[in-house]
Amino acid sequence: MSDRPSSSSNQPRIAIAGATGRIGSALASLLAADPVDVVALTRNPDTARMPAGVAVSAVDFERRDSLADALRGVDRLFISHGTSPRQVANEIALIDAAVAAGVRHIVKVSALGPATRLLPLAWHMQVEAHLSLQPVASTALRPSAFMSVLNHIGAQVATGSWTGAAGTGRVNFIDTRDVAEAARVALLEEVEPGSQRAYHLTGPRSWTMEQVAQELSRLLGRSIVYTNQSPARQREALIAGGASPFVADLLIGLDQMFRESVLGETTSTVEELTGRAPRSLTDWLSENISTFQAS
Repeated sequence: MSDRPSSSSNQPRIAIAGATGRIGSALASLLAADPVDVVALTRNPDTARMPAGVAVSAVDFERRDSLADALRGVDRLFISHGTSPRQVANEIALIDAAVAAGVRHIVKVSALGPATRLLPLAWHMQVEAHLSLQPVASTALRPSAFMSVLNHIGAQVATGSWTGAAGTGRVNFIDTRDVAEAARVALLEEVEPGSQRAYHLTGPRSWTMEQVAQELSRLLGRSIVYTNQSPARQREALIAGGASPFVADLLIGLDQMFRESVLGETTSTVEELTGRAPRSLTDWLSENISTFQAS
């Protein structure tokens, strides 16, 4: 299935893979106002809600011909795949199909951090390594931790406290809307054939979990306490709370990165790319405060 408006010959055609996710949907809205043709690639085109002027094309990773069809005539491809065991295979399939289709520039959302065995960072590194070998211009967007990861502690915070295994480590949180704005700039940049770029994207400052608790206390008008515990006990608590072993392991790995301040770096890249300072964690918490309030 494909719902495509006619493409203007003098306008670049940009495909967004992951267009229904937080970053992809924000990016689609931004690009809809630019002089480009935009097509959203999705596995569920019947339920995709895109801005006016954004085309929708179905992709089925079990059918490589659907990828070729969706990418026909595309000049630039944006990739932001949801975290799953299929992430590496699906992103590599998209990259290979894009190269075969003649796409000139691929922009991929990756992750900030060192070489590691921890997921999903290790998956991003596998895909980046594959992309680096392709005869196509590429840009890796390497954001720090998404502010939205804090959504998973909402129910606990509503009771007055939450537990984790992040210790006193520091983490820089970034709003996914800032990643989308950086992606827009990267996609609209004119790059040389074979160009390979990487942008490290962060929010304005780093935080310890204790500082996050203090900020939540201020915003909620009541005491919120963060309690640190061992990774083993935290994993048990996550599974007891209904998380799958896969999700629990991802969150424990994230806590390890927080504990070791792996994602504590602060850069000026968002402002340099977009001309605007990145959104603060305080602003994001204020906008989403209902997530942390008792119902």
